[in-house]
Amino acid sequence: MPTLRLALCQVNPSVGDISGNAEHVRAWTRRAADAGAQLVLFPEMMLTGYPVEDLVFRRSFVAASKAALDRLAADLAADGLGELPVVVGYLDADGPPQVSGDAEPGRGARNAAALLHRGKVVASYFKHHLPNYGVFDEDRYFVPGGMLTVVRLGGVDVALTICEDLWQAGGPFAAARQVGVGLVVNINGSPYELNKDDIRLPLVRRRAAEAGATIAYVNMIGGQDELVFEGDSMIVAADGTLLTRAPQFVEHLLVHDVQLPEATERGGHAAADETDGVELADGLRVVRRTVDGIPPAPTGPAAAGGIIEPVADEAEVWQALVLGLRDYVDKNRFPSVVLGLSGGIDSAVVAAIAVDALGPDRVVGVSLPSQHSSEHSREDAADLAKRTGLDYRIEPIQPMVDTFLANMSLSGVAVENLQARVRGVILMALSNQEGHLVLTTGNKSELAVGYSTLYGDSVGGFNPIKDVWKTLVWRLAKWRNAEAARLGETPPIPESSIGKPPSAELSPGQLDSDTLPDYDVLDPILIGYIDGDLGREGLVASGHTPEMVDKVLRMVDTAEYKRRQSAPGTKISMKAFGRDRRLPITNRWREHG
Repeated sequence: MPTLRLALCQVNPSVGDISGNAEHVRAWTRRAADAGAQLVLFPEMMLTGYPVEDLVFRRSFVAASKAALDRLAADLAADGLGELPVVVGYLDADGPPQVSGDAEPGRGARNAAALLHRGKVVASYFKHHLPNYGVFDEDRYFVPGGMLTVVRLGGVDVALTICEDLWQAGGPFAAARQVGVGLVVNINGSPYELNKDDIRLPLVRRRAAEAGATIAYVNMIGGQDELVFEGDSMIVAADGTLLTRAPQFVEHLLVHDVQLPEATERGGHAAADETDGVELADGLRVVRRTVDGIPPAPTGPAAAGGIIEPVADEAEVWQALVLGLRDYVDKNRFPSVVLGLSGGIDSAVVAAIAVDALGPDRVVGVSLPSQHSSEHSREDAADLAKRTGLDYRIEPIQPMVDTFLANMSLSGVAVENLQARVRGVILMALSNQEGHLVLTTGNKSELAVGYSTLYGDSVGGFNPIKDVWKTLVWRLAKWRNAEAARLGETPPIPESSIGKPPSAELSPGQLDSDTLPDYDVLDPILIGYIDGDLGREGLVASGHTPEMVDKVLRMVDTAEYKRRQSAPGTKISMKAFGRDRRLPITNRWREHG
């Protein structure tokens, strides 16, 4: 049986940086070549970044992608890498955009993969299954492909597929079995969700069984607005054996030797560059290409990529939040971030994430005490700053609040909200003056029930914990401190910030529990209603009291206008606000009892 040395390049592209992404391909292909690779794989839409959203409709952008692909093929050959086959994702089009008046049926923008060899594009494949759920809108942008591309190289038949093709039964993987391929390449831009890695391996195993072939699954890493990609690239044999698996949330070159059946043992195929006219699964037809002259099989010990086991949930989420924030800041070229430090658990966790992502020199924490700020909260904020080494400042807000109150007659909630808005004004002023990105610190539970002040504590350009339930915020804090202790480092979060009852401290003796149910009660209702789409009856059947369900759902339903104005933040759940959960603001539907 032939052996192919595969190199899966788990890398971090940037949307729109076509030339930079192409340089990334060249650099990582050189690394793969130095490791003796015979086939190199890059993620979905590698050249353009993913997702490109409405950039698809700009013909100039599509043209730039196609031109860059041809240029990349030539550049790889000029680099002395022309003999090494490289699979790379890119944006293609074989017709006008579907939204234009001159659109043609069955033609338009394509989510595509290309195989580059000897300075040319020798094969291409158009994604067949287009996801249109959750964060995906690919039916809006792309036209599905109708061909299965099979490339013979190194004596092995290799089928090309893209991301969602793997997530649906039938289609390209069923067709791959029909034509007897030995290897299915699957290039991905698969966003992170908590526990998705537990789903991914069984899924790849099912598709390996369906195709009767080994699967090489490569996924990108990195943050893109609300999305974060964790990698978790792997190779799974036809019998379901996990051969190698990459770490999560880091760029990684996964090199592994794979024994594959020789093409002639699987039935062979027609001459190169000839299209088989037989209709396969889902109406697909096969396009066959042959690549001659790949690098010879390396001598010496076999390459083994190893198997990295997934980490615990809290570690996984923390890495996702750190990477999501780092890439949002760096890819948008912000020099630093600023946030308000209240001494509470939410701002402490956001500050620790920011320091892990950017380093303490790029994080400014501002204590913004009022007359209602407790001494222990001020001490906790200062303690966190000392533990993490961030740039710590104190800006008392009471004189500014008093100036407002001397000129306006306000009371009750209006005075509470005034304090939050003064704090927002100060943070935005520091942003304007010094160039920081303002981080807001509201958790998903607070966003769900509208427990925030518009243009106050909700002010900011990015929210690292926007998709993190309050109960998970506490778990993350405890995990991060335990991890620091395990590594012999100073735990970043003061224990008193973790242990004390949560409070906005906008009025004397105020606690969150004055307005909200305990978070241990609140979060399960929110998770069922928001993530699980349960209605009132389903929530009551789950064990929640009707009175509590009615109270929580009323708060959630009336806060949609606030959520619509909230800052973006890293998605870690199956249904994040904004990208996943899209409801009308003006909406009279209620889950009545």
